[in-house]
Amino acid sequence: MTPKNQIAIFASGNGSNFEAIAHACAENRLNAKVALLVCDNPDAFVVQRAKKFDIPVFEIQPKNYTTKADYETEIMQILKKYNIDLICLAGYMRLVSDVLLNEYEGKIINIHPSLLPAFKGLNAIQQAFEYGVKLTGVTTHFVDKTMDGGKIIEQVAVSAENCTLEELETRIHAVEHELYVNTIHKLQTHYQL
Repeated sequence: MTPKNQIAIFASGNGSNFEAIAHACAENRLNAKVALLVCDNPDAFVVQRAKKFDIPVFEIQPKNYTTKADYETEIMQILKKYNIDLICLAGYMRLVSDVLLNEYEGKIINIHPSLLPAFKGLNAIQQAFEYGVKLTGVTTHFVDKTMDGGKIIEQVAVSAENCTLEELETRIHAVEHELYVNTIHKLQTHYQL
């Protein structure tokens, strides 16, 4: 059996996608292990989720570094210590720069709650809802230097009709949790991580 992929999840907030991936690994639905949480917000609830799974947390605050390159170099050193194969951004509220992109080319993915390229950035579900779209969805994609840019891996459409904003958020999150796990599995199968 091939060795398990070592995954680092970068998150800044609640961490429901972190938990979905951690569950999938714990239940052997993925031949992977969430080896590390990288968190730039010490108050984020995702830290509590990581503790529940006994997953190490690397808390790092950009304000403590002179440059973004210094900040990401520090992250990269810890990623190497944990032999990370794949980085999953899950509500990580920062753009990734060349420091990480060059080292982990084709091995950094993100999930976004819209059908990209529509509704990039913050509050994408609310943006779609306020715009009045009938259909929105969830996208997984490779990460590049741009906000919510990079080659799309998978997309799943979600109906935005006849629901409140809260109902739409619930629909989107349910799809996110399944799609992110499926995307990681697809990468393991087709891209031989």
